[in-house]
Amino acid sequence: MSLSQYRGLTWDHPRGYRALEAAAQDIAPGQGLFIAWDRHSLEGFETAPIAELAERYDLIVLDHPHVGEAVAQDCLLPMESLFDAEILQELEVAAIGRSLASYHYGGAHWALPLDAATQVMAYARDRIDTPPQNWDAVIDLAARQPVALSLAGPHAILSFQSIVAALGGGRPAEGFVDRQIGREAFAIMAALTGQASRAFVHANPIALLEAMAAGQDVALVPLIYGYVNYAAAGRVGFADAPRGAVGIGSILGGTGIAVSKRCTVTPALKAHLLWLMGAEAQCGFIPAHDGQPSLRAAWSDPQVDANWGGFYSGTRATLDTASLRPRHDGAIRFQTDASARLRAGLIDGDPVDAVLDAIEAAFHRHHRKGAEL
Repeated sequence: MSLSQYRGLTWDHPRGYRALEAAAQDIAPGQGLFIAWDRHSLEGFETAPIAELAERYDLIVLDHPHVGEAVAQDCLLPMESLFDAEILQELEVAAIGRSLASYHYGGAHWALPLDAATQVMAYARDRIDTPPQNWDAVIDLAARQPVALSLAGPHAILSFQSIVAALGGGRPAEGFVDRQIGREAFAIMAALTGQASRAFVHANPIALLEAMAAGQDVALVPLIYGYVNYAAAGRVGFADAPRGAVGIGSILGGTGIAVSKRCTVTPALKAHLLWLMGAEAQCGFIPAHDGQPSLRAAWSDPQVDANWGGFYSGTRATLDTASLRPRHDGAIRFQTDASARLRAGLIDGDPVDAVLDAIEAAFHRHHRKGAEL
């Protein structure tokens, strides 16, 4: 039997590639498909131009801040052109939190939610018995234990947005952040920019979790994208993100699987994508291959949770309430510039208003007035 051939791109971490590669080997041939998956780094996943990737790949694993750029470049197929509305409606209900909604932009969905994640708390179980539940307690703990912020790449501004959400700071109509809430969020981050934050300032979330798992001198990261892979071994524990004045604040991550316009879509490919979104894959195959599923049924499954060190039950409330990042064309450039300025301001001890002024300027520079966020 001749197999329809496709080329896909995912990111180079077991959570990102093992389930997809295993499905390509074990499931796809029986559906009449040959899928070859390439990998790129976490930094490539976070910043690579989608249009360039879409010229080379049929399937692309991406994050929701890329969708505005993808729509502007007209390089992806809307999911509405591939699947009936009823299927997408069912997936909207089945997916945890805003996992599918995050890929809805400009009147259409541009990816299916393969994987669900958000910023949660990670802690060393041998150093902390009960993780802190709010930001005051995190700051108090930092006086006794090494607490590190996740500041590398885009993560400084993502952590800032999570704290703003916990403090009740909705985005103003003509800007990025309410100034008073922004000052409060900056003050929290400044209080936590101690020795541990400085030591790991260039460590991406994977490197931070690897360091904690290896017993290096970091006891807690209050906001970091959750990776189930580090929960099963026992040293790294995960808990809900710290609470502020209005509750848990977190900024959604996770990944979606998108289809480029270069792709010749067959019924077999659509069947494979729906299989990846179905209960068999999400509750069984994907967790068994180091993946982090997007269906609520998997996040609520006691056996899946037990197999992975309580990761799912420990962080599910945060994922349920997580907020979306800006997704407009220019969002990636904004988060890059804003994060760099915020990171430098924290390390150098710059005045808060100078930092917030620069972040607002970056937002207006990379966001066309009136454009959808």
